[in-house]
Amino acid sequence: MNRKITHALTAPVILAATLLLLPALVEAAIDGTPVTGSITLYAKSDYVSAGDGGSLALWGLTTGGRAQYPAPTLILNQGDTVTVNLVNELPAATSLVFPGHDVQSCTGAAGTLTCEAAASDGVTAGTASYTFTATDAGTYLYHSGTDPDVQVDMGLFGAIVVRPYGFDLLHPQAYGDPASAYEREYLFVLSEMDPVVHDLMLFYGSIASANAWTLGDYLSRYWFVNGRTAPDTMAERDVYWLPTQPVNAMVMMHPGDRVLMRVVSAGRDLHPFHHHGNHSRVIARDGRLLSSGAGAGTDLSYQVFTIQAVPGETYDAIFEWTGKGLGWDAYGDPTDPAYAHDCVDSRDNRSGLPPADGYDDITWEYCADHGKPFPVLMPEQQDLVFGGFWSGSPYLGALGALPPGEGGMNPVGGYTFMWHSHTEKELTNDDIFPGGLMAMLLVVPPGQPVVE
Repeated sequence: MNRKITHALTAPVILAATLLLLPALVEAAIDGTPVTGSITLYAKSDYVSAGDGGSLALWGLTTGGRAQYPAPTLILNQGDTVTVNLVNELPAATSLVFPGHDVQSCTGAAGTLTCEAAASDGVTAGTASYTFTATDAGTYLYHSGTDPDVQVDMGLFGAIVVRPYGFDLLHPQAYGDPASAYEREYLFVLSEMDPVVHDLMLFYGSIASANAWTLGDYLSRYWFVNGRTAPDTMAERDVYWLPTQPVNAMVMMHPGDRVLMRVVSAGRDLHPFHHHGNHSRVIARDGRLLSSGAGAGTDLSYQVFTIQAVPGETYDAIFEWTGKGLGWDAYGDPTDPAYAHDCVDSRDNRSGLPPADGYDDITWEYCADHGKPFPVLMPEQQDLVFGGFWSGSPYLGALGALPPGEGGMNPVGGYTFMWHSHTEKELTNDDIFPGGLMAMLLVVPPGQPVVE
């Protein structure tokens, strides 16, 4: 098994049973729909699949074709005024609200929170529209404003990403501030479902929605990242067997990359999202930079090892991995005659870090650990359990001898870390382990490609 995973008892099972789904190519850009001017979203019925082979009724949104879970991620530009048109093909009235944005006008039937699109009679769809200005850059949630206890659980929610003024794709910043600069970004929309609610809505529709007994014994039994439960979170995007769940949650990075984590807590439960490998620094919440004022950068940011994702909130965090503090040279075996690389710390071109920062200019090796030997003796192979990601070597980018048929899922010799909920029941699919709210990070060795 990969020695970088700290849950020693669960990792062999997870790696052997689930990580055969490692995609050949994983893009590091958010899979979203750019919006300028207007967009039309269709509310439709469909189904989602879970990692245990089950399926649940879905009320989802789409720009065309089948419903998506979660709804399409909307990519907006700061300062743009946009109109979201809603076409409702569901058997119950629905609507959309956009927390963090001031809706200037809406059309449709009067609802409790906002304008509603009337229920469809199977022939005619109800409609509504919403116009607002993307005033502030950041990460946001949008969701149903009609009977949200039921309709959000059914799947009527999604994420909004607002790019800042002057956004530069080659030198991206999340908030137009150097402290929010990043090399790669990933979206993590966290949610849950109670299958009882979905069965009631499937068979009784708006009748169930109108009665309190629908939610009287609510109990989440499925937990999702980007609309998928593990192990499907690690499959490629747009796989044919998940037609309503197109987005994965497999993270890939090089050492030293600044990875922007956009975390959206879309459901009703608190999800402690734990990222092995290093702390992250939370730089923004609910689309607002954690700064005391103009020019102060992210002076109110804070480090965490687990993002406590409160329902309805969003978080932007920067995650990095360099191997700093391991106490040994993870980049090569100094006792190997072929080991000949140096650690050169003479300059740094990345924004916000000074020259002579302690890291190699190219590989981001932490020079204080350069040349230090691996601190323990490796056990004999007959004493090991081999996971799919174990490369046969503890060194980044190195491969070792493996028994026939073992390993094979890590041909570049990367390091893998499990990213998951720290609420243990959320690592199951309807009580079947492993599954649920779990994904993986792969640290790709320097010189090996990470496909953007």
